[in-house]
Amino acid sequence: MRPKSFQLLLGPIVWAGLGLAPLVLSEWSLTQLGLYMSYGILAMALAFIWGQAGIMSFGQAIFFGLGGYCMGVVTLGRLPMLGDSTLMGLLLGLLLTFVASFVLGRLLFHGRGLTGAYFAIVTLCAAVVVEALAQQWSFIGGFDGLLGIPPWAAFWHDEADPYLSTTEIYFLMLGITFVVFLGLSYLIRSPIGTVLAAIRDNEERTAFFGYDIVRYKVGAFTLSAVVSGLAGALFVKQFGFAAPSLIGFGLSTEVLIWVAVGGRNVVLAAFLGALVVRSVEGVLSERLGYYWVLVLGILFILTVVFMPSGIFGRILKPALPKRLQE
Repeated sequence: MRPKSFQLLLGPIVWAGLGLAPLVLSEWSLTQLGLYMSYGILAMALAFIWGQAGIMSFGQAIFFGLGGYCMGVVTLGRLPMLGDSTLMGLLLGLLLTFVASFVLGRLLFHGRGLTGAYFAIVTLCAAVVVEALAQQWSFIGGFDGLLGIPPWAAFWHDEADPYLSTTEIYFLMLGITFVVFLGLSYLIRSPIGTVLAAIRDNEERTAFFGYDIVRYKVGAFTLSAVVSGLAGALFVKQFGFAAPSLIGFGLSTEVLIWVAVGGRNVVLAAFLGALVVRSVEGVLSERLGYYWVLVLGILFILTVVFMPSGIFGRILKPALPKRLQE
């Protein structure tokens, strides 16, 4: 089989394998995999701006946590005027992440804007500040976070047992994850993705051809943030708990490791990186105790040095669009 044919088949194999997972996994493992898919969506969001637009952000957890907290606040009934439905919590999370990321993007990319390490440092500082604020804000639980967030319910269930089963939640997560993957993949291969790649490779030359660099960067940053907010809302709805750790520096750093290990140039590779690293973390933490962090750090260093495209990035890297081959 030619390498290109293998690339074309590997993606469908991955999604088919995930679709068949309930046949072989226990209920607990299926629950964990559903949670990991939320992290996978976050990884795809970062891969979109880092791999496609060249924007390395240390602040993705800000939007992940914002979406999660919105879901928790609404479904716990802390905003009576909005009700307590899951849909309203999701909509509020997406709206606030859109507004927050758009305003932040306009500030950071205004004029010549921040690039490279300067942008990474500013977003890192923003993540630290937001986490500290979340720890002190009693309305969202402070250090303790929000507990007892109600699980997923469905209108087609009997009132005596309205909640979704583990398998139903898993397939719901799988469906949402697949739609996000298709949407981001389409954008990457569209003319918009081509312009973002040009900005990544040579920003000044792209601007010379008349493209509004700020508009494209802000748009990519905002879209990535909204997808991250979606991931956070889905995670909290499954986990039943929202804490300051979801919105700060720690998770922002972890997602960078997932994407780098998987492959930042391909959203599916970044998604697989999140699933694999999170699974490995669970195994290592059980067998090595506190030393699992050291092993994970070594894995990250070896991957960056010897496989700069990531473990899955080189295998899954798609062919260039025809307009770029001419």
